[in-house]
Amino acid sequence: MSVIDISDPVMTGSGITWNQEQQQLMLQGEILVQSRSHTVFGGAVSACMYLPMVRSQVWQQITDYPRWVQYFPDITKSEVLQRGEVKRLYQSAQKAFLFLTAQVEIYLNVVEVLGQQIQFRMEKGSFVEFAANIELKDCDHGTLLAYSVQAIPNIPIPAMFIQQAMNFELPANMRKMRQVICQNR
Repeated sequence: MSVIDISDPVMTGSGITWNQEQQQLMLQGEILVQSRSHTVFGGAVSACMYLPMVRSQVWQQITDYPRWVQYFPDITKSEVLQRGEVKRLYQSAQKAFLFLTAQVEIYLNVVEVLGQQIQFRMEKGSFVEFAANIELKDCDHGTLLAYSVQAIPNIPIPAMFIQQAMNFELPANMRKMRQVICQNR
């Protein structure tokens, strides 16, 4: 197995960096995660994974937004409301916390840089703030996918709990995304 070209060890915009040991782990299927603080009641996390397929194939699948219900188990609906230079996307999700089930919905403005990056910005929804970016980069004989998200829920939950949930759930969701993408190539 060859090593990722580390001449540029940072995914532009995502802020994710990795060393050679981490690169090898990624090529073997690990998902690298970096979290950072984001306000008293919010969280921010970035994760990076390797997909053993060319970038154009990955792009085609991740921009099929209605399929996101297959990638992320908590998403119950993902619908494109408007197409064009800036797309408009509606998503709803349901999440169980201890004895409580939370339902959220969000309307997103989506800007795509063909084959390279997708920016999601909240228009309105069940968050005080929500923004996410997906970035793709050629790597070895496949593609690196970096996903960064920062969010502040409407419910005042301490940032520590938000960070823990994001650190656990984002890698699990990305593993599921990789499984679905790779079986549909």
